[in-house]
Amino acid sequence: MVVDIKPKTGLNLQPIHQTVAVKFNYNVHFTSGLFELENPLLFEVLTSDGQTEPKKIVAIVDAGLLHSQPELVRRISRYTQLYGRKLKLLAAPMVVPAGEAAKNDPKLLDQIHQLIDSVGLCRHSYLLAIGGGAVLDLVGYAAATAHRGIRLIRIPTTVLAQNDSGVGVKNGINAFGKKNFLGTFAPPYAVLNDCTFLSSLSDRDWLSGIAEAVKVALIKDASFFEFIKSHADALLCRDMDAMQQVIYRCAQLHLEHIATSGDPFEMGSSRPLDFGHWAAHKLENLTNYNLRHGEAVAVGIALDSTYSYLLGMLSRLEWRRIIKTLKSLDFRLYIPELTEQLTQIDHPRCIFRGLTEFQEHLGGELTLTLLQGIGQGFEVHEVNLSLYKQAIKVLSAE
Repeated sequence: MVVDIKPKTGLNLQPIHQTVAVKFNYNVHFTSGLFELENPLLFEVLTSDGQTEPKKIVAIVDAGLLHSQPELVRRISRYTQLYGRKLKLLAAPMVVPAGEAAKNDPKLLDQIHQLIDSVGLCRHSYLLAIGGGAVLDLVGYAAATAHRGIRLIRIPTTVLAQNDSGVGVKNGINAFGKKNFLGTFAPPYAVLNDCTFLSSLSDRDWLSGIAEAVKVALIKDASFFEFIKSHADALLCRDMDAMQQVIYRCAQLHLEHIATSGDPFEMGSSRPLDFGHWAAHKLENLTNYNLRHGEAVAVGIALDSTYSYLLGMLSRLEWRRIIKTLKSLDFRLYIPELTEQLTQIDHPRCIFRGLTEFQEHLGGELTLTLLQGIGQGFEVHEVNLSLYKQAIKVLSAE
């Protein structure tokens, strides 16, 4: 006798298909003297949700700011005291290391989470991130992962952060020797750009942030690139009006891309706003982060522009305009780390390992943005390493 032991399937239940559209709104404001008592912008942003209860706040401050603005912590406290009936600063501002050190120490993330827990912040509370892009990334990650999302107010204090990382939707820290290995996509509640912070930047930090403006101009807006090129001397001389125009247009182009690209959370393999970044991220790691992000991006832009020219996609005239503009902004276009271990593609110190790491970070097929003209980016999915080596050789002679 044969016994049928096939399991009974029961009801024929079909898959449920549902699409959820999520809408995010956040404003980028431009001001001067954000923490001056007569400037109501921060108060207005914090109380704009229409809820009547006092707003609970914790502030995280970039230690680098305190060297040039030692009164900043006191000014934050005085500002919240002025609006004491509506704003409650629940603890003294927490100070964290400046630069990539903020993203390289996982203990800092734990300390911010512990502070959030100990003072009782909730999803209707606010975390103020005040500092450069690395500190904003760290604090944004902490805000996004505590209670699955505390309201984040970004207050970028560098050129790089005001025109790029401060207005984006990404947060993250470094891990396993890789940049931004841990992170989230979580838009801020608002971004408040205060130009007075820029006046205290070193010349190196003032200039390095311009690289992100050159990047977005090259792939999206030829007229913006021409503005940067024609105002290079003014930018070198720290002309604040010229810098504010650069920051405004750069932030505008970044936000337009996030809102209209159709892939704000990078579900695919395309990442045009990271033009020049595959090499930049690797160079930061190879230099132990002694190279500023903007400085590394400038090298990456020069490398990918040169490769685009050697590939026959970018004219020699336009390539020379790009190289000349980067040099006029005082960027180095070649550093020795570009040529380390070039014969061993899989060596951890070979620049071309950056291609693999870039692909691993995004997943899917390798997708790089190159140039077919100033203001015209295009994507490729494979590269000619011999031609890239030639591009490095060309840059070494510049």
